Amino acid sequence: MATILFTHPSAVEHDPGPGHPERSDRLRAVLKALDEPAFKPLTRREAPAASREQIERVHASKYVDFVMKNVPKSGYTAIDGDTVMSAATGEAALRAAGALTAAVDAVMMAETKTAFCAVRPPGHHAEPSRGMGFCFFNNIAIGARHARVAHGLKRVGIVDFDVHHGNGTQAAFWEDPGVFFASTHQYPLYPGTGSADERGAGNIVNVPLRPGTNGAEFRSRVERDILPALDLFGPELVLISAGFDAHTRDPLANLDLTEDDFAWCTARLREIADKHAAGRMVSTLEGGYDLRALAGSAAAHVAELMA
Repeated sequence: MATILFTHPSAVEHDPGPGHPERSDRLRAVLKALDEPAFKPLTRREAPAASREQIERVHASKYVDFVMKNVPKSGYTAIDGDTVMSAATGEAALRAAGALTAAVDAVMMAETKTAFCAVRPPGHHAEPSRGMGFCFFNNIAIGARHARVAHGLKRVGIVDFDVHHGNGTQAAFWEDPGVFFASTHQYPLYPGTGSADERGAGNIVNVPLRPGTNGAEFRSRVERDILPALDLFGPELVLISAGFDAHTRDPLANLDLTEDDFAWCTARLREIADKHAAGRMVSTLEGGYDLRALAGSAAAHVAELMA
């Protein structure tokens, strides 16, 4: 079964303004990399818009209203200093969340074992009642909650290797022992959360990494702190917040990872999915702001999903 790639034109049309690091060229670079011959076997699908019901499984109704009512007809609207909307943002945000629910449906209905959502805006910083850090709706959290509600899963595992801590995902599942959340991230760094003692209901594993951490140390910490805990949890579905800004070339942080490290982590998570979840794994794009590093890292990641 071919890996499914979910995306939508609105993901490129979303424009947070001149000079913003979360620019449309990011997704163009990823999609160009996935147009190479090696990725011809991918099945490509248009991401649907998430329903209000699906989004409100994670986000407060008043917050959803706030986002959608503030989408400008032209120009820009900022909901905080980093998180800016253009006229295309409303549809892009709905489609980004909808990509996750559609991808979960596809793997749960055995249309595929793995899927990658090439979408923006990213999602892992969006908290239940607040958008921040370039994020409006928490795409991965919406996908996880959809798996629990629509497909009756008792155990969903989320691993986030973006260089910034997934505070929004952690907040969404802080008291939900049916969702395991693990994050590797540079610490201290935006958004300031993610210390090792943040454990939720015993379902959260934070792996803060010092500036300058290289691939060998990253792999050692994943092997020691995340994989055994995820294996013990026994997820029926594995979700990945795939941010590639821990790459050594990235301008927004100071870790020293390479494409090979992201591929290695994906392969190890695939082993967990094969063991516990019949291979079911869904990944979505989060950060990554050097275009060359982002394209190469996303390609290495998707190649492992296809393996």
